[in-house]
Amino acid sequence: MKRRTWSAFSLIEVTLALGIAAFCLISVFGLIPIAVQTNRNATSQTAATAIVASVIADMRATTSATSPQYGITFGTPKTLYFEGAGQFTTLLGANSRYRASVTFPTSPTGLSYADIRVTWPAPVDPTVATPSGSVETFAAFDRN
Repeated sequence: MKRRTWSAFSLIEVTLALGIAAFCLISVFGLIPIAVQTNRNATSQTAATAIVASVIADMRATTSATSPQYGITFGTPKTLYFEGAGQFTTLLGANSRYRASVTFPTSPTGLSYADIRVTWPAPVDPTVATPSGSVETFAAFDRN
């Protein structure tokens, strides 16, 4: 006659497995706020880089003294404010998310240099306080 053997997990094994699973889940849940903050920073930096690229493209397409889209006059510093959707204005508003500062360092005759810096949040003046993040680039334009 054959004897049946039953195999199963003991209560101690099940308790240890649940403890290890709980420890792993608590560790993963602890990383979620860091992942959300990293995602927010990456999104803001991507948007700021797109703003810089747009300002430079507008300045390069300029055939007169003032750029057509943003109204930037070469040689005159200008501050622009952008909403999260990409709309811009020259005044700080309730929906402003990014601040773009365009300055023009001194340059040799025939060349124009522009320093474009985008910071966020927009209400924080980078000359007075440290913003949450910033993107800056230096562009040269042949204005002959």
